Amino acid sequence: MTPPDDPNGSGYFGMPSFLRPVEFPPPSATVQVTFGADSRRGPSRSVNEDHYIVLRLGRYQETLLTSLPDDAVASRFDEYGYAMVVADGIGGGAGAGETASHLALATLVYLVRHFGKWNLRVDDAIAREIMARAERFYRHVDSTLVYQRHKGAVRAAETTMTAIFGAGYDLFFAHVGHSRAYLCRDRRLMRLTRDHTIGRKATAPVRTAPLIDVNAAARDLKHVITNTIGMSGLVGPTIDLERVHLSDDDRVLVCTNGLTDAVDEPLIGEVLASDQPPDMQSRALVDLAMASGSADDVTALVGRYRFPQ
Repeated sequence: MTPPDDPNGSGYFGMPSFLRPVEFPPPSATVQVTFGADSRRGPSRSVNEDHYIVLRLGRYQETLLTSLPDDAVASRFDEYGYAMVVADGIGGGAGAGETASHLALATLVYLVRHFGKWNLRVDDAIAREIMARAERFYRHVDSTLVYQRHKGAVRAAETTMTAIFGAGYDLFFAHVGHSRAYLCRDRRLMRLTRDHTIGRKATAPVRTAPLIDVNAAARDLKHVITNTIGMSGLVGPTIDLERVHLSDDDRVLVCTNGLTDAVDEPLIGEVLASDQPPDMQSRALVDLAMASGSADDVTALVGRYRFPQ
């Protein structure tokens, strides 16, 4: 009910429109995301060389004391962003791959926590800033692995790393290697990332930096990977960065090649398009990969995004 002493009958005591409480919060305050994750060691492996993390980044405003009425200022306002990251270690034995993927994710989380701006309201300028910062973080993670290897702290270890970050309707990804990110919309599966490999059809571009020896450093691969975090060479890895727009009920998958080498994309799409919750979908995908007889480690992260009307 409009207060009797409100001259404009607006409920805001004559407050100018640009100062009134926001009627429609930004999407980052209303998006609802549920996640699932599963990761299993390959049957022939002594240790799982995959690592993953799912993060929620948030900020809030809380009213502690005020003379304003309840309908003029909310007691609390929250908004969030969400991230999923996988890293698939590629090592020279003795757990070197597991060490590399562990170090890469731990370094990335440290950088986000201490140097990230946690942008949750995205326009074109902020989008460019987010992607530039993601590239800097990836470069720093890469240099950390190279430095630790030169110190002798880790063996000749490298890793893939694929990260997605969503704030409201905006979804960003940063990608190096042959792990993948997918978007499932209206029962259609779309691959967001490209494999940095010389594949069976040799369609991927070949980098000038030295390739990784498939027999020594990537014994688990069915193809030669050309781009990793921690790779040798002066130029460092190519980092793919992109921004896409989310819709209501989109499902996003981030996974290692242990899944995609073993399970065809049409079947992956069927699982993601199902009505199962993300935790069951992630388990189902890993189950399919394991049932195929694959010896590789398998990791699948699934996020489902809802935008209430």
